[in-house]
Amino acid sequence: MQVINYFDSDRKEYWLQKIGGCDWGAGKFLNELISGGKLFEVLGDNTKVLMLIDEDELVSFCTYAKRDDIPSTELTPWIGFVYTFPEWRGHRYIGKLFEETARIAKAEGVSRAYISTDHIGLYEKYGCEFYRMMPDTHGNMSRVYIKKFD
Repeated sequence: MQVINYFDSDRKEYWLQKIGGCDWGAGKFLNELISGGKLFEVLGDNTKVLMLIDEDELVSFCTYAKRDDIPSTELTPWIGFVYTFPEWRGHRYIGKLFEETARIAKAEGVSRAYISTDHIGLYEKYGCEFYRMMPDTHGNMSRVYIKKFD
């Protein structure tokens, strides 16, 4: 298995189809942002779409970006759109994506990233700490976590 950045891939259409094929509405929205050329406008310049792949299989993906679904905040960067396909769950593969986000963050001189979610008990497994509740772009309250990079 390896982590690749969607934008560094020479098989973008293939991987975009895989992202769009997930059973999660946010994954389909990510597909629309990429295919519609709106990803950088919405999430910020230099957004990365990190994908954990096993040969031709997309195992898991996430974004590492300046913004996510929490509007008007000084908090940055964000790890968003975190998804693992059902057949790959239970093996802590998100951890491999977090290792890559940590590598990127450290290279940028960043010591932490934020995650917006409605999940309880998932991100704690990866060393994330609950920060506070914040309204998302739809006005719903979201749990915001901090992922510190040592």
